[in-house]
Amino acid sequence: MTEKNNAHISTQLIHHGYTPPADFQAPQPGIFKASTVFFPNVAAMRQRDWKDKSAYTYGTHGTPSSFTLEERLCALEGGKHCVLTPSGLTALAVTSFAVLKTGDHILLPDNSYGPNKVLADGELAAFGISHTFYDAMNPQDLASKIKSNTQLVWLEAPGSVSMEFPDLIGLMKVCQAHRVLTALDNTWGAGLAFKPFDLLGDGSLSVDFTAHALTKYPSGGGDVLMGSVMTCNHALALKLKMTMSRLGICVGPNDIESILRSLPTISLRYAAQDQSARQLAQWWKGQKACVQVLHPAIDGSPGHAHWQALCAPQGGAGHAAGLFSVMLHPSLTQAQVDAFCDSLSLFKLGYSWGGPISLVVPYNIASMRSNWPSHLQQGHLVRFSTGFEDPQDLIHDLGKTVKQCLNFQAS
Repeated sequence: MTEKNNAHISTQLIHHGYTPPADFQAPQPGIFKASTVFFPNVAAMRQRDWKDKSAYTYGTHGTPSSFTLEERLCALEGGKHCVLTPSGLTALAVTSFAVLKTGDHILLPDNSYGPNKVLADGELAAFGISHTFYDAMNPQDLASKIKSNTQLVWLEAPGSVSMEFPDLIGLMKVCQAHRVLTALDNTWGAGLAFKPFDLLGDGSLSVDFTAHALTKYPSGGGDVLMGSVMTCNHALALKLKMTMSRLGICVGPNDIESILRSLPTISLRYAAQDQSARQLAQWWKGQKACVQVLHPAIDGSPGHAHWQALCAPQGGAGHAAGLFSVMLHPSLTQAQVDAFCDSLSLFKLGYSWGGPISLVVPYNIASMRSNWPSHLQQGHLVRFSTGFEDPQDLIHDLGKTVKQCLNFQAS
């Protein structure tokens, strides 16, 4: 008998010599769960470098599972380097922390994702990094606010909650002329609506970073929190990786498994929810209780021409996600609006989007902007996210609840 066979059963179970054959293939990639990574010898332990994905050193620095997801996300968004973060907000934070230092200045659109603004007001300000909000619908306003110490401009298309679509190409040209780094929150576009690393289609205009809440469309289940940051620049990628390493930021293998399983169907799910949202948005245009529909692909919505130029440049339907807002009549009370949201049967009250169940949230938009945007009608803003319910069932739910709660006859 060998020495191992003479060992205690617990030792035999830990150091069992069986290795399964290596040619196994299946629809889903294998998931590797590891903190400790074994090295074949001391020389390898001393020489391995995880930063270029050529080797493994420790679980926080990557496994075959995380590397696989990062590379597939690169294929989705068109980037060359990707890091995974525990949430979409962490992706925004890592991007800023990677390139900013005390004394720097950043610009954020006034209609950007609220927690990114709170981060600028909080931690970034505490670290001596100043910020200014700019009008995302006015590239000249952005240009006028760029300072000599401006190191990063955040972009978002469309705007958070109010859904106005900016002249992203115009904003990018301003940043390019001033040689300022750009970071785009690309959660809405998801790598499908437009190409953030090739905005003009000729390789001449590219954002420096995209941040993506994988919680939304890449997951699709409403059950995973994860984010990603992507770039095409090797030096910027190294800054991201070192920031992640120093802060000890990583993601769990079970969450990676969930995203990998959902990712192959993202384009089908995105298109289905997009079409459903357009049907509902068009229905709202005919309702007396509604004074404005906010959906980039709907004619008359703020920034519709900019969406068309970027997301449907050759004509056709283009892509626009499953998210839209409506401005309800200002004569309604907040209590009526809240009762409307509470009374919906198929729409659940909840944040986020991209999952299988339709969602609704009423927002106080005045509290989220420096000033009331001139392109928004006065009223009560309610945001909808479409799931996978039949659109006609959703419209029926909306119609009966409008009649019940808003004192307007549905048309």
